[in-house]
This record gives sequence, C-alpha cells and structure tokens, in this order.
Amino acid sequence: MFFILCAIIVVYVIYGLLISMRRPKNFPPGPAFLPYVGNTLQFRREARAAGGQHKLFEQWSERYQSQLLGLKLGQEYVVVALGHELVREVQLQEVFEGRPDNFFLRLRTMGTRKGITCTDGKLWYEHRHFAMKQMRNVGYGRTQMEQQIEHEAEALLQQLSRTAAAPIEPVNWLAQSVLNVLWCLIAGERIASDEDSTLRRLLELMNRRSRLFDISGGLLAQYPWLRFVAPKRTGYNLIRQLNSELYGFFMETIGEHRRQLQLCQERKQDPPENDLIYAYLLEMQSQTDVNSTFNETQLVMTILDYFIAGSQTTSNTINLALMVLAMRQDLQQQLHAELSANLHSNDDSVAFPHLSRRESFHHMEAFIMEVQRFFHITPITGPRRALWSTKLGGYDIPENTTILISLRSVHLDEQHWSKPHEFQPSRFIDESGKCRKDEYFMPFGLGRRRCLGDALARACIFSFLVRIVQHFHIVLPKGETPSLVLQPGITLTPKPYKVQFVKR
Repeated sequence: MFFILCAIIVVYVIYGLLISMRRPKNFPPGPAFLPYVGNTLQFRREARAAGGQHKLFEQWSERYQSQLLGLKLGQEYVVVALGHELVREVQLQEVFEGRPDNFFLRLRTMGTRKGITCTDGKLWYEHRHFAMKQMRNVGYGRTQMEQQIEHEAEALLQQLSRTAAAPIEPVNWLAQSVLNVLWCLIAGERIASDEDSTLRRLLELMNRRSRLFDISGGLLAQYPWLRFVAPKRTGYNLIRQLNSELYGFFMETIGEHRRQLQLCQERKQDPPENDLIYAYLLEMQSQTDVNSTFNETQLVMTILDYFIAGSQTTSNTINLALMVLAMRQDLQQQLHAELSANLHSNDDSVAFPHLSRRESFHHMEAFIMEVQRFFHITPITGPRRALWSTKLGGYDIPENTTILISLRSVHLDEQHWSKPHEFQPSRFIDESGKCRKDEYFMPFGLGRRRCLGDALARACIFSFLVRIVQHFHIVLPKGETPSLVLQPGITLTPKPYKVQFVKR
C-alpha cells in the first residue's frame, strides 16, 4: 500500500507539472512556461535587464515575431497587446472591459473589490456613471474646475516666486497643486500644504508605491504568500501603511461631511458645499434596497480611485515638460513668444489662459502632446480581463485572461511617426500652422475605460504650463544634467532634477 500511495503521488505531481507547462490551444506566442511559476522568474530577470517590462515586451515581440504575446505569470494567463490595431481593439471591445481579481488589486483597494478603477460589471458601470455625473455637477470639466485651477496656479506662482530663483525639485509642488484642485471637487476644500502636512506625507508614500510595483502588480500579484516571508521587500508593509493613512484621512473628511449634512437636514437647509462626498452621502440615504452598493466602503474606494489617478501622472507630465523646457531654450523661447502674442493682443489679455482658449496656443498644445507621446509615462495600461473566451489577432484568448496594453508601442511606432525617438513638437503642427490630432496619439486611453481624470489632467497641464512659462524663465543650475531615461514602475517617473525659476 505504501508503494501504491507513493506511485499515486508521483503520478499526480508529474501530471501537475505537465499541466502547468501546457499552453492553451492557439494561445499567442511567447516564452515557454516553467512548472508552476510560468514565466514569472524569467520575466522579472529580463525586465530588469531591459530597463522595464515595457521594453521587454517590445524585445519579445521582435523575438517571437508577433504583436500579441502569451505569458503565464504564476497561475495567471497574461496576453500583451502591442501596435495600434490590437491596442485599439482591446480598448474598444466590451469583452476586454473586465478587471482581474487578484491579491494585489484587492490590496490596492484596502482588501475589497470596490471603487471604480478595479471593478467591472454592474458595480463598475453604476458607480462610474454616478461618479462622473456628480463630478460634472460640481464643476468637473467646467467653469468651476477652471476657477479652482486658476486659484491653485496663482498659489503655485507665488510659491515659485518665493524661491528667489534658487534650484528646486518642482515635482512635489506640482503634485500638491493638482491634488488640491481635485480635492476641492471631491471634498469642497483644499488640503493643507505646509512642510509637515498630511498631503506631503501621502504623496511621498504614493511615490514610493509607484517605484516599487509595476502594472502587473509585482510578486505580490502572483505569490501573495510572500507577504509573510518578506513583507518589506515585496512592498506589502508600504501598501498597508499607505492604505491606513489614506483610510484615516478619507474617513475624517467623510465624518465631517456627515456631521455637516445631519446638521443641515435638522435645520432643513441645503448642504454647505456641492461636492462628490455630499452627493454620495445623500444617495446612500435615499437608497431603500438592503443590497444597495452605495455604502461607506464604496465611497472610500471611489475617493481612493480619484486620489490615485490625480496624484502622479498629471504632475509628472508637467514635471517632464519643465525639464524639457529647461534643456531646450529654443522651445521655451518659441512658447513664450506665442504666449506673449496671444495674451497681449486681445481685449481679454488679462484673462486666465484656460483650456477653452487652447486653440490660440497651437505650439503649446503641440508641445504638451509631444511630451505625452515621447515620454509615455504610462507605457503599459490595464490590466484588463477577458469577460468570456474570445479571439484577438487570430489567437484564442481564454476567459479570465489578463490583458496588458502597450501604449508605448503605439506612441513610438516607426511605421507611423517620423523619427519617433526624437522630441519634435512640430509633428503635431499642420501646414496651416495649427495643432492637429492624430489617431495614434492616445495618452488617456480609449473607450469606456479611458482615464477618469482626463479632463482635469488636460486642463491642469495646459493652464499650469502656460502660467509658468508666461511668468518665469526656466533654467538649469550649473552642472545639472537631467536624464531623459525614466525610472520604471507602475508609471514612469523622471529621476530627481533641479531647475531655477527666474522671474521674467
């Protein structure tokens, strides 16, 4: 009986090894799977050597002669889509609107599967629709948002003036300004921004999180048990700390809103502010269904989604734009000349240069587009999940396969862009001297899963840059040489650098 039992165990182990190494029928090409771990170890090793997973995917695309790659990370099937045709198809098809349900994504949302960004199905559709409607009601993408941007831009200019042209790292100042605009729409107020503020501490934690993980979630996504073995090295402790501080900060704000709302209702008055939190609290009160998805946890996770979306990508784009302007004085001079001509040739020359006036600033608009195309700070977007078995690019995609989308492969496509690895804003200027659109330019994604904060991002990037270039000459301190090579992570970030803001 002992030998029979041993034989059964051996057969079972061998069968498990063979199953774990088997590729699904007609699965996209890619590296061979190792038993149990799939491609995880090879993926981590070669991504570090390549300078990031986005570059590795392009190397593998050439190696396997395919713009669709099939991998296995841990027990999870992963498909990577490269090139304009496949990237566009994934973003626009309903079958790819799902989100994976793994340990890392649940850890991101404090152990839940709630919010908007990391959910799908009825919950995602219902709350995305509600949140976008309420954000528009409080001014998102409208005049009220532009007024908040104007206020924050003026505050930023005052801060830059106080530096007296001393060398500074601009990224933290920019992140505070962008988040304050967003927080006014969510909570009806700014976040304090002194040196020891909650905002600075949260931003530092967010920056560390971005550098430690990648879009596939790092090792925690494939091997959650590693949190017990190496909680610090895997980033588990960092995310727990960030979650704890964010949760406390959000709940304090929600609690204050709840008290104010109750007081107003007792006095039969309207809420003191029209913001997203009040809208959610009122919706929660109006729900009579015991199974309603409008609850406090969902509210916290929705706020978290907006907070994460607005905390880094927008400020890093402005940060990169300032770095380029400091390195390219010719571009800075061209943009300043355009601003001077437009801001002083009209009767409303003193008006704040909102995004609604961008048609007067063709070179500034083209410059911003080139910053987004050239640096592609979100080179891999997603992850998506196949809601049912389907086909993509002639290959079979099993249900629940994770899909990663390579925007970098579109923004640097040598078949479409002339000299894509050169920074040339003029590629977005047409024969008449106006800024032109391009179907290969998609920094915020496409379809119903496109970035939640695109309106805020576009308005902040344009208005902040116009105001800074209008009032300051941006120069590099002596000996400062910024790097165009960005640091990999969930998003790409520039290495720390310093510039001087010299008053014009």
